[in-house]
Amino acid sequence: MSEKCRLPVTCDMCEKMESCALDKTEHNRWRVGDRMAKIKHKVLVGSNKGGVGKSTVTTNLALALARLGYKVGLADADIHGPNIPKMLGIEGVRLRGVDDGIGPHITDSGVRVASLGFLIEDPDMPIIWRDAVKYDFIIELLGNISWGELDFFLVDLPPGTGNEQITIIEFMGKVEAAVVVTTPQEVALLDARKMIHFARESNIKNIGVVENMSSLVCPHCNGEIDVFKKGGGEKVAGEFGLPFLGRVPLDPNVMSGSDSGKPVVSAAPDSAPAQAFMKIAENLAALISKG
Repeated sequence: MSEKCRLPVTCDMCEKMESCALDKTEHNRWRVGDRMAKIKHKVLVGSNKGGVGKSTVTTNLALALARLGYKVGLADADIHGPNIPKMLGIEGVRLRGVDDGIGPHITDSGVRVASLGFLIEDPDMPIIWRDAVKYDFIIELLGNISWGELDFFLVDLPPGTGNEQITIIEFMGKVEAAVVVTTPQEVALLDARKMIHFARESNIKNIGVVENMSSLVCPHCNGEIDVFKKGGGEKVAGEFGLPFLGRVPLDPNVMSGSDSGKPVVSAAPDSAPAQAFMKIAENLAALISKG
């Protein structure tokens, strides 16, 4: 090995890890940086709290971008709730080694996916890890997965604004955009505001807001029912002078599609929620293209 190791894997996967005297932190940073350099647009999807449909939005947004013709990667960084495999119907997948690390799973739509969920044999078992182990996993997710050249790289963040989120941003380098997911009610907006402040303090230039679980369309009269109110996402975007990327209606098809592993963007592309996700994807691409 040279003065600066340039092996194509992170230190945890290297057979010389125990005997190597080189700077492991420096090598891991290089390995992640080299992966990220091949990606045009890195996007974080966060909410600061659970239960607002962050992973559902991330999954369908990734598929919507793929339908628009982009090469898309999806990293499930929600360590304690890695639900992306279930939502995509790929729970039984096991990743395989390739020449330069580990190959992501590639869905029928072409989206490249990696998740801790692929490593868990019993999905009912909790992940009980201290921060040091979480840190190592994040390095593996970003640095050992052979993401390749991508147009968009979406990271489904865990809830909160703590150590995991800081580590992800620190290693990813320049993050071009953050999508803040909220539901319309004020309790959810309180947490959305925190995520917006976090994104700004992390020097993320482009921040957009998505309102999930917006009005329910009555199947009998076609009238709108504001189950969780309506307009909260647009309101908080206006408060901060941010673009409102769109709202996703409260629709049983979104829930059933996530549960069955058939996301609504793929399973019912002509439906109202699928069209809403497509519009959000278009708005996100336009936001980033403005620079």
